[in-house]
Amino acid sequence: MPSANSVTPGGTPSHIVDYTATGLSRAIHAREVSCTEVLDAYLAQVDRLNPVVNALVAMADRNALRTQASERDAQLARGESLGPLHGFPQAPKDIMPAAGMVTTRGSPIFAGQISATDAVVFERMRAGGALFIGRSNSPEFGLGGHTYNPVYGTTRNAHNPAVSAGGSSGGAAVAVALHMLPVADGSDMMGSLRTPAAFNNVYGLRTSFGLVPHGPTEEVFFQQFSVAGPMARNIPDLALLLSVQAGFDARLPLTRRHEDVALLGQPLERDWRGARIGWLGDLGGHLPTEPGVLATCEQALEHFRTVGCTVESVVPAFNLEQLWNAWIDLRSFSVAGANAALYRNPATHALLKPEAVWEIERGMRLTALQVYDAARVRSAWYQVLRGLFEQFDFLVLPAAQVFPFDAGLDWPYEVGGRTMDTYHRWMEAVVPATMAGLPALAAPAGFGPGGLPAGLQIIGPAQSDAAVLQIGHAYDQASGYARVASPLLG
Repeated sequence: MPSANSVTPGGTPSHIVDYTATGLSRAIHAREVSCTEVLDAYLAQVDRLNPVVNALVAMADRNALRTQASERDAQLARGESLGPLHGFPQAPKDIMPAAGMVTTRGSPIFAGQISATDAVVFERMRAGGALFIGRSNSPEFGLGGHTYNPVYGTTRNAHNPAVSAGGSSGGAAVAVALHMLPVADGSDMMGSLRTPAAFNNVYGLRTSFGLVPHGPTEEVFFQQFSVAGPMARNIPDLALLLSVQAGFDARLPLTRRHEDVALLGQPLERDWRGARIGWLGDLGGHLPTEPGVLATCEQALEHFRTVGCTVESVVPAFNLEQLWNAWIDLRSFSVAGANAALYRNPATHALLKPEAVWEIERGMRLTALQVYDAARVRSAWYQVLRGLFEQFDFLVLPAAQVFPFDAGLDWPYEVGGRTMDTYHRWMEAVVPATMAGLPALAAPAGFGPGGLPAGLQIIGPAQSDAAVLQIGHAYDQASGYARVASPLLG
């Protein structure tokens, strides 16, 4: 059988959709495969599998796409390349605007709305040569860790369509896992890159705040939770997309300048002998977990030891319930600020899902002092983790407290025998990295007793995205989990 990056005699590509993204970029630039052939191969994969999982929505006109692909081929024939994504089919997440495309944010309020401009990250992907073939599905306003909405319906898991794809970047994760896209963008406030990566056995990087521009939005100073980042089937592919996404943008003054992200160009290979991993587990029993999740993740820790790391259990000395309460206050503050106008308008209020109404109403009740107190708790938490990073090089904990659940559920109402008191309490494991503003890589951790995927979070110190990619690459090479293909791929 030909290798994933091979071509058959005569130059006809075989298994184009099985190329790694780095291999695909090389093949396109070497003109071993044409951009038109790549587009047709991916559209055929979408036609074959998307009806089963509903990951990609609002598909673009195919004649227009083929015209764009032909233009990309003509550019290469003239010796012109737009960058690493030249000729790459992509589907920007349906949560931020993409020029000329429908942006619903998963809400009937915006169904059919065509955007006039690109979010910065989409602008960079488009300028880097990507062809936007559609949008990746997301829950309403990106709220919740399960991708379903009244506009496009439910996105189903890449390994078992009966269960959830996670969210909010669920469509992106499934499309990458099923080779409907070579790589994909996503965003993450409360695990929106990490949960779907864990649920679909791929990689997702919650970037350090400011590494990748997220916006522009109407507020560019307070919002420091939502970040944009890449998803991929391996770390070199993840780094490829990140290289296009990252860097300063004057419209977003807290983004980082090019010299601050230059480390992303470092080699991924590195000697990890003597590196120290702190295993946070279930945070000393604070996090309820579904039976089998911790055991699956603890088995995966062996791969850190294989590459020379030491692994030691540790529990942060912090009031974790106080951390959670500070988190939901800051989150509700942000959600209410962005969406209060929709709440106050009776026509749009009637179209909001209950979880959105709950978030907005909480946020509207908060006082300025409550928000400030929550920010103080956040700052104290960061200092605790900064202290742990004097003892450990990386901190690791589960990326999700549950295995993928029934796709017909709104969200898990009980985990490990504990009732969930909010629609997102079952995702609490992702809060530590978000609240500290730290880079966190969701990495496959194998499959649980029921055969469903699990994931780990690898958290690094402040602005250590490059090092997180490097340890993630070593882990990926040692574990091989991400190379376990979905049964749907045949």
